[in-house]
Amino acid sequence: MEQLKQFTADFSSAMWGLPLLVLLIGGGLYLLIRSRFATFRLIGHAVQVLRGRYDDPNDPGQISHFQALTTALSSTIGMGNIAGVAVAISIGGPGAVFWMWVSAVVGMSTKFFTSTLAIMFRGKDSNGELQGGPMYFIMEGLGKSWKPLAIMFSVCGLVGALPVFNVNQLTQAINDILLKPNGVEVGFASNLIIGLVLVSITAVVILGGIGRISKTAAKLVPSMVLLYFVSVMIILVVNIEEVPKYFAMIFTDAFAANNFKGDAFFGGVVGGLILLGIKRGAFSNEAGIGTAPLAHGAAKTDEPVREGLVAMLGPAIDTLIVCTLTALAILVTGVWETTANNGVSLTASAFGKAIPGFGKYLLLVCIAVFSISSLFSFSYYGSKCLSFLIGADKKHYYNYFYIASIILGATTTLDMMINLIDGVFALMAIPTMLSTIILAPKVIKELAAYKARLKTNKL
Repeated sequence: MEQLKQFTADFSSAMWGLPLLVLLIGGGLYLLIRSRFATFRLIGHAVQVLRGRYDDPNDPGQISHFQALTTALSSTIGMGNIAGVAVAISIGGPGAVFWMWVSAVVGMSTKFFTSTLAIMFRGKDSNGELQGGPMYFIMEGLGKSWKPLAIMFSVCGLVGALPVFNVNQLTQAINDILLKPNGVEVGFASNLIIGLVLVSITAVVILGGIGRISKTAAKLVPSMVLLYFVSVMIILVVNIEEVPKYFAMIFTDAFAANNFKGDAFFGGVVGGLILLGIKRGAFSNEAGIGTAPLAHGAAKTDEPVREGLVAMLGPAIDTLIVCTLTALAILVTGVWETTANNGVSLTASAFGKAIPGFGKYLLLVCIAVFSISSLFSFSYYGSKCLSFLIGADKKHYYNYFYIASIILGATTTLDMMINLIDGVFALMAIPTMLSTIILAPKVIKELAAYKARLKTNKL
């Protein structure tokens, strides 16, 4: 068993290593340059689309642009934004945040391409219903000879979409922040109760399908980002004299790497810091992994570029806003230098120090909403993968397996399972990025046509 644990740990580490980051960031840079940064000049238009200005209920699809974005965000805004950022800062200091920003900017371009393709090359499932996602744009865009790549994505998606990590970390946060400090004995029974509560909440939402998932996400995501924003603003106001200093350090330490404590590559700490920041950014916003196109592929639109522009806003909200809020809270309170805590405990220390008494509980509410909302979307991703593999009439079986895994995640440490899920989640990027890079010229052509129609008011 120990050997198996070590194997899965090595597997996860290898999958999230330099080759994957080269594919994600290098591929993203290629897409960014290939588009001549055109997408960023359309950010204002993307916001108009998101607000519903171009919505047409008669367009093909199942959910609105706003619901598609919030569904995708509900999976990406989670423990990566709270625990992942804390890990990056504890190892790399303020400079790691800069490289997370670089990852987000590149990720915006990647999300644009993958989600545009999700609409351009939608396919039909065995029930004849229109579907979008990497497996469909591989089949429809590249042809049936590329089906092994689509199958690879879907098989990995079945495991990668399991909620074990989020449930495990949420249970740990509830134990550490709420139960233990208040004298409640923590053990299998308390963890089982937490698991059953999460099962009840999740089952009610996910068994209603993408319609109910998207409506729930559309209500939860804006409110949870606002709550977190207000919470961190309180911390920044309390420590207002420290904000300029640490904001400047994000830039100055990005190349100095004075506080880097991790393993370096290429023999230099700056290289190690770049790798750390980009890895945490990619893990947080999931650009290039292929999950977001599964949600955006269900949007009601007949304009692929339009949905790509909406999807592009995802990494900006996820990493440039939410991750930056976490980073500033940790930095200005000084806990990253004064405590040995890591992950979610480090963020909890920052909240507890800046807002004595109820700060940690405020963070716990944010963590709970972040984690629970991610449970909804990942179930949809997994069922969509199963639908592609064995038929739409059998996709509901995944939900039962998914719900059972919530209990598993809450009641065991599951280091081995978490490492396995992390590893296969990373493997999903290989078919997603390869097919996106190959199909990029078609997206560029579609973008040019869209801009021409926009210019002549023919949209």
